[in-house]
This record gives sequence, structure tokens and C-alpha cells, in this order.
Amino acid sequence: MKSTFKWIFSLLLLCTVLNLNAQNDTVAAVQDTVQEVDFAQKIQELERQRFADSIRRADLETRIVSLKSYNNNERTELQQQLKTLNEKETILLEQKKQQIEQLKKTTKGYPVLGFFKDTLFLMHNRLGSFSPAERADAVTRRVKALPENLKFEADSLNLVESPTTYDITYGEQIIMSISDVDALWNDQSAFELAKSYRTIIGDAVTKYQDEANIFTLLKGIALALLVLLIIFFIIKYIIRFFRWTSIKIHQQEDKRIKGIVVKGYNVLDAKQQVNALTFVNKIVKWFTILIAIYIALPIIFGLFPWTRGFANTLFGYILDPVKSILVSFWNYLPNIITIVVIIIVFRFVLKGLNFIKTEVAEGRLTFNGFYPDWARPTYQLVRVLVIAFAIVVIFPYLPGSDSPIFQGISVFLGFLFTFGSAGSLSNVIAGLVLTYMRLFRIGDRVKIGDVVGDVIEKSSLVTRVRTTKNEIISIPNSTVMSSHTINYSSDAPEKGLIIHTTVTIGYDVPWKKMHQVLIDAALRTDLVLKEPQPFVLQTSLEDFYVAYQINAYVREANKQALIYSNLHQHIQDVCNEEGVEILSPHYRAARDGNQSTIPTDYLPKDYVAPSFNVKNTKPE
Repeated sequence: MKSTFKWIFSLLLLCTVLNLNAQNDTVAAVQDTVQEVDFAQKIQELERQRFADSIRRADLETRIVSLKSYNNNERTELQQQLKTLNEKETILLEQKKQQIEQLKKTTKGYPVLGFFKDTLFLMHNRLGSFSPAERADAVTRRVKALPENLKFEADSLNLVESPTTYDITYGEQIIMSISDVDALWNDQSAFELAKSYRTIIGDAVTKYQDEANIFTLLKGIALALLVLLIIFFIIKYIIRFFRWTSIKIHQQEDKRIKGIVVKGYNVLDAKQQVNALTFVNKIVKWFTILIAIYIALPIIFGLFPWTRGFANTLFGYILDPVKSILVSFWNYLPNIITIVVIIIVFRFVLKGLNFIKTEVAEGRLTFNGFYPDWARPTYQLVRVLVIAFAIVVIFPYLPGSDSPIFQGISVFLGFLFTFGSAGSLSNVIAGLVLTYMRLFRIGDRVKIGDVVGDVIEKSSLVTRVRTTKNEIISIPNSTVMSSHTINYSSDAPEKGLIIHTTVTIGYDVPWKKMHQVLIDAALRTDLVLKEPQPFVLQTSLEDFYVAYQINAYVREANKQALIYSNLHQHIQDVCNEEGVEILSPHYRAARDGNQSTIPTDYLPKDYVAPSFNVKNTKPE
């Protein structure tokens, strides 16, 4: 249930991030549209002001001409007003240029289409009540109607100047009008732009007439049939060639093709390798055929003007991605070089750290308070930090690193890693703490909780212990941290480990004798140190017996089970030799009439169990 909740929470978070980005994009688009409309309204206002000023200027020029020669004062005043209007017109024209430059950054142009869906030119601004899209659509329809006149010639298109526009006409029909605002959009004068558009329209109609006649069509059909014939023979010989290669592959079975063996493992035998090569041969054959057809289709489509756009589209499916890849690679090349340099630098940094780690681990380089067994885990920790820092440095140079989707996925993966590895991270941190606490090393005999054994592995997640019964027990590091740990081996080589065991003996045996018996038994035991000498502690005086504890020093902490077993054997032997019976704690022995508990091998040959002694205390 927890896992399901984590997944749902992560997905909701990712969706929220992506939705916020989408909302930001939508808001930005709306702001751009509002700004575009605002600029367009300003241009219209400037155009209306310019039109009103032009009417007033014409009126002033008429009044100046009509004045008589003696009205010099009035003439001067009118000329000054005319000069002011001319200066105002220059300012308005400059303002319109600035507004149009701003509009060019965001405004979409509407294409005037030719006869084969090619773009002749673009419309950007309104004219009268016509929007740019309506103007482009109207001009497109009028241009496409021109070839209906079989006597059409490009020279028959005329330019007619009107008060506010230049008109391109054919006979009595106006094909399109070009205003001063159109000229500003194209950084030309209205007359030059009208001449340019007239040439474009005339060339488009002439080209259509040339390509749409019967002779051109028949020529295209003939060339198409020739291309089909050529592609037929190419495909035929492609099939023959790959059929021949397939036969050759089967002939080489168990000859040159003997299978694939990697480090003694038979990945593929000869037959499987032949089947794999045959399959690859078939895939390459069909890929080659499809490439041949794909190349032939654009050629055929390119022979006819109506399908030429399909040819460009088909070629574009291959050429555009290849071109885009090459351009992107070229533009990205400086980043690749930067990434390579960063990787090389950090690689040498890691090599330097590895050298220091080796020197410290082998004892050739020392630091106060830093132990050699810390070298490897410290290096691993520093290595992770260095690699993480390298990734942070490289990240801005990766393609798509600033993409909202890339950032959303990064956040999503980060949450998955955080939630999914919470327990693992606690073990990793506990493993680091254990390393620097130096609780134990590999090979130490330890007791962790209820587990006793030798440490055989310390990883970042678990500690593995081999018990005396050859059982491998994996203990999570977090459990090790929360449990008490006994290390039997840490001081054993220098100070010795004290092993101890308790024997209970009746009060009838002198304690001095018992001390000596236990010490003699300990000294007989292999691996028990003579110095310091073993010693005995009397740990309790019970109702029926005394508890004697024998303590002895050993250095081989990993052999405690064997040492204890031998010690117990020698205690039995020495007790028997000295005539000391080891009785059950609640057993009361009546010596008269009872066989001794000492084995017969240790008793004298003439030993006879004593008889019962009965004493009559009644007077005669």
C-alpha cells in the first residue's frame, strides 16, 4: 500500500510540474498575441494620422498655389504649416518602422500560394478592411485564375499608381495592391516592392503554362516509365544478390562458420550462427529494396509539377533529419569538447585520490588519527562526492538539460529514489558509521545480538558473519548499529582474551586443592597461555556446593570452541586423578555402601565400595 501511494504521489507531482510549464507556455503565447495586436493597432493609428496629414498637406499646397503674389505673409504661414506636416510625416514614418521591427519578431506571415502549393511571398499587414489572411487568400485565387486566359503573357501585368497604393493589374482586374506599410515590412519602397511582386507573379504563371502543357506531361510520363523499368531491374538484381549470399552462408556451415565461443561458453553453435546470419541477410535485403523504392518515388513525383511537393517531402523525411543531426552535432561540438575536458580532469583527480588511498592503506603514508583501514571506505565516499560534483558540472552542457520535460523527469526520478531507498540509505549511513567506529574488522570473532561468529564481509548495506557451524548470517548495518556488539579478537593478540568456565564441587573438597586442580587442567590445555597464569575465582557458595570459575588467557579468539572443549576434558581428567568427584548440584552422596563416581580406571585395583557402618547407641 505504501509503495502504491508513493507511485501515485510521484506521478501527481510530475503532472503538476508539466502542467505548470504548459500553463506558463500558454500564458506566454497569449501575451505575445496581445502584444502583436497592440502593435498592429498602433500602426493603424499611425497610418490614419498619416492619411489625415496627407489630405491636409494637399489642401495647403492647393491654397499656396492659389495665393496671389502680394500675400507674402499668408504664403509664409502656409509654407511653415506645410513644413511642419512634412517633418511630422517623417517622424510618423520612423515610428512605423520601429513598430514594424517589433512586429517582425512575433508576427506570422500568411503565404500567397502558387500553382504547385509553393509560396510566392507573404502578407503581414492589413489593408483597409482585409486582414493579412484574407488578402493572401484573395491574391492566391486571382493569381491562379490568370492561366485561364490562354493569351496571358508576363508583360501584360501592369503597375498603376493610386493615391495610397501601387496596384498590380491585368486588364481591368486588380490582382493586388501594395501599400507603404507593405513596403516598410520588406524594407523597400512601395514601387520597388510592386515591381518585385509583379515579376514573381508573371514568372509563376509562365512556369505553370510551360509545365502544364501536353508535351511536358508526355515527357514526364515517359521518364516515369523509364524510372520504373530501371527500379524493377535494380530490385530484381538485389533479390538475386542476397539469394546468392544466403546460399554462400549455408555453404560455410562448419567450415568458416563454426559458432561463437566466449571464454569457454558456447554462445551460438554453427547452425544457430548460420540462422542468425541468414536472418540478418534477409533484413538487409528488404532494407535495401525499401531504400531503392524510397529513392525512386521522389524522382517519379518530381517529374510532374502537381506531385513535386511530395518529392520534396519524401526527400525531406531523410535529408531534414540528417541535416538537423549534423547541424545539431556541429553546434553541440563545443559542449562535447568541454565535457571531454571535464571528464579528463576529474579522471586524473580520481587517479590521484586512488594513489593516496593505496599509500595510506599500505602504511607508507600516515596521518595523525587516521587509520589505514579507513583508507578504502574514505576513498569510496570521496569518489562518490567527486563523481557527483562532476555530474553537476557536466549537467548544463548536456543536450536538453533545460527542457521542462527533462527537469520534470529528473524530479520524478529523484522522488522515486528518495522514497524507494529510505531503508537502504539508513543501512549505507550505518555502514559508514561502523567503518569509522572501528567496531570490528574482517576475520574478527564477534557477537552481534545473539549471533556469534567470524566477520567475513563488510559492505555498505550488510555485515556477513560465519558462525562456528559454517552458517552465513547477513545482518543489516542498521541492525548492527542498534544492537550491542562484542569483539573477542580486538585485544586478544596483545592482551589476551580470558576464557572462563564454572565447575561446582561439594564442600568436602578443600578449596585450595580445587584451585590447584583447575589451574593444572588449564595449563594442560593447548593454546592456553602460561603467562599470565590461569587463575580461579570462587563465584558463589551455594547450599550443596561451591562454584569455582577457572579463567585462562588465550590469543586465538577464533578457536574458542575447541579451547573450551579441551579445557573441559582436562578438568575431568585432573579431577579424576586427584580423587575429586564432580557431582550433580543436588546429589547427596553417602559414601558408605556406594560406588565412587570416579571412573574405575582412576581407582586403585583393590578398591572396594565401603560397607554400611551401623552404630547402636542403645545401652546394653
